[in-house]
Amino acid sequence: GVIASSIANPTDVLKVRMQAQSTTGYASQGLMASFGDIYKQEGLRGLWRGVGPTAQRAATVAGVELAMYDWCKKQILDRQLMVDSIPLHFVSSFTAGFAGAIASNPIDVIKTRMMNQKVVANDASVYRGSLDCAIKTVRHEGFFALYRGFIPLYLRLGPWNIIVSHVCLFSGDSPNGAWGFGCIVNVCNRWRGEEGQGRKREGER
Repeated sequence: GVIASSIANPTDVLKVRMQAQSTTGYASQGLMASFGDIYKQEGLRGLWRGVGPTAQRAATVAGVELAMYDWCKKQILDRQLMVDSIPLHFVSSFTAGFAGAIASNPIDVIKTRMMNQKVVANDASVYRGSLDCAIKTVRHEGFFALYRGFIPLYLRLGPWNIIVSHVCLFSGDSPNGAWGFGCIVNVCNRWRGEEGQGRKREGER
């Protein structure tokens, strides 16, 4: 997630700037023309502006959501509040999304503000870095400014977790509810088992 989001950072920069404008600037240009305009005025640094918070956000979301999903599901099963079923996956996924939104929203705000500032040569930037952006935001707008857009973020992460968990569930997830890399490991183990059984049958012949 960290590597992929870092590589794709220019598309995120353009998305943020197009969303921040209405019918002028990048919103009225084509995709390639907008990329070219950013590169011409700000160089490669402009295309990878905010890559630090982008990578931090990807790592935070993945780490928090994976752990919270497994923990939540295990707690519910241990207390016998629900059986291992689709409703349990819904509850665990939405809980994981909520935890991920709480952990990543401040980073998301900082990332958006860093990407949205257009820094041309010899022009002073509003924020010198992620920490400077966080400090200035809290100082001038209060702590809860870091949680602007929390509800839309949560409404995005909740359904996303449901889809991912169900894909892993139906592709060979374990009864313990491990997903993500655990899902991939389980699929590989199943494939190995089937391959081993096939070789054993061939040997018996």
